Amino acid sequence: MNQRRLTRIVSGLCLLFASLIWILTTSPTPVVLAQITPETSADTTSAALADRPNIIVIMVDDLGWRDTSIYGSKSSRTPQIDALAARGVIFTQAYSSSSLDEPSQASFLTGKWPARLKLTQSRELNPGEILEPSLPQTALSHISMVTPTSRTQLPGDELTAAEILQTAGYATAFMGEWNLGENTSQPENQGFSHFVRSSPLTSQPQLAGQHTDDLLTQQAINWMETNSKEPFFLNLWYQSVGAPFQAPSGDIPPARTSADPSQDPQHAPVMAAMIAALDQRVGLIVAALERLQLTQSTIIVFTSDNGGNMTNTIEGDLLTSNRPLRGGKGSMYEGGSRVPLIIVWPGVATPARTCDDVVSAVDLLPTLVDMAHGTIPAGHQIDGVTLKPALTGAAGFDRGAIFHHYPHYNPTTGTTPAISVRSENMKLIRFFGGHVTQTDRIEVYDLQNDPGERINLARSRRDEIVRMTNLIQNFLKETSALVPQKNPNFERPQQGWATGADAEVEDGELVLKRSGDRPILFETYDVPHVNRQLRLRLPLKTSSRMEGRVMWSTASEPSFTQNRQVKFAVTQKGEWETHEITLPVQDLLTGIRIEFGKGDSDLSLGWIRAELIDGNLVKEWQFGEVESE
Repeated sequence: MNQRRLTRIVSGLCLLFASLIWILTTSPTPVVLAQITPETSADTTSAALADRPNIIVIMVDDLGWRDTSIYGSKSSRTPQIDALAARGVIFTQAYSSSSLDEPSQASFLTGKWPARLKLTQSRELNPGEILEPSLPQTALSHISMVTPTSRTQLPGDELTAAEILQTAGYATAFMGEWNLGENTSQPENQGFSHFVRSSPLTSQPQLAGQHTDDLLTQQAINWMETNSKEPFFLNLWYQSVGAPFQAPSGDIPPARTSADPSQDPQHAPVMAAMIAALDQRVGLIVAALERLQLTQSTIIVFTSDNGGNMTNTIEGDLLTSNRPLRGGKGSMYEGGSRVPLIIVWPGVATPARTCDDVVSAVDLLPTLVDMAHGTIPAGHQIDGVTLKPALTGAAGFDRGAIFHHYPHYNPTTGTTPAISVRSENMKLIRFFGGHVTQTDRIEVYDLQNDPGERINLARSRRDEIVRMTNLIQNFLKETSALVPQKNPNFERPQQGWATGADAEVEDGELVLKRSGDRPILFETYDVPHVNRQLRLRLPLKTSSRMEGRVMWSTASEPSFTQNRQVKFAVTQKGEWETHEITLPVQDLLTGIRIEFGKGDSDLSLGWIRAELIDGNLVKEWQFGEVESE
């Protein structure tokens, strides 16, 4: 630096300090010097800020698609959320980016598919700290596919919605459950200038006699009051209605009274009370906006990070039900990722309008930036599209295909490595290594006519298989997604079910023929990867009564033993009789054996289905039918 330039800089600094001293000594009231941060950049004018609405994103942990009354729940009453919906657009076909929370949350913040982020698994199922995911070479011998690891935190250099809006002049805050990592991945390093994390309190929902989410609500209101004079971006991620499953004790009795199992599959009083408490918190946020006279200048987005939890129980009741949708949190089926989405945009979005457009959480970042008149940096890649046309009711809006990539095993839900694509009203699920031969298994559903995904059209819709398989292949290539590979150490179990009896397939049913009066053994090691209670359903037909039993083997106890058996009786003669046998599995299931007791008659089997206790089908064996390829 030359001497002349240095002299000019020093002179300028002296003049600046002299001016400050004069202001401080002559002003009748103290002057607060504003810190120049990305929130209040010096080149942002107050006039420009005045045209930018406040934005509040309320994301609820594990809130299912039909858990609020506006979406059809009869056991949960949510008047505050209903009132919010009356002011906004109600999306009926909105999806989270994943059926698990962390991948979905990361996708929302970045506008990128979890597959592109390489963050596709929840931390609970992916222990340790993994910054750079990889695909191992081998796996244990009973596992068909080698599956990749997943990042355990959002990379610090990822550009988030908070950083983009902060640059656009917004005050930014995060409050709630943050499971996207530490150090450079913490909220303060991802664009949030103010943050209150509830994650350390996950095991302690009650703090000083007050629920964590109640404290978060009050903190949010306080922060809005402080920042009411400038545009703000508030992320309020509620820990409830996820684990731990607790509700204010006074709210449970009325919920218990209103729960009617005969009228609605949702009948867990504790869950209904948790949702009622959530509803009250939403009401407090809206009331604070009204008091601060910010109602007409504030956009509110209300949604969930994934589908409703249909694996945990409270007092013997499933937490919730996503019916008519199939499956729940962690599942590749609709119940795993279909979520509520309500967007209130005063003066732009038509109030109380239902929107059937298919949208994804990956679309929220570009939508928020559009709302705020912000700018996504040139060359920065995102996967979402703005939902402004859908919010304004513009004709012809189509965000294109949506994808869910889950290249892992999930023993809690029985989900095996898979990817799905929804294009228009058709959906294809590709289960990597879904056959015992380590080849992929395909399921195809027409969601317009079969939203519950009960009828697999893979055998009849080859045209859709070709079209949507191409979409998947392009997606995997374009995102550089990690894809499961065949396990070279895999010890292939016997294909389907094996038996020592003579067996013939006749008209789609399997006839097991006796040899003398000996029992008939029927067993398989081609079983769903679950570690929880399982229900077998199978139709039987025989000409005589007989006793039967089901035994199972696990990873820790690989033999069939009498200490793991459930007995049943075949009582009808000459007619089909469907049996339901519940297996109290607690360890990873590896095999199933059915023994039909001594008798003098043959036995016919139509099919066998394995379901979780919520009715979610995790495995089906059709005898005499060719499985989908």
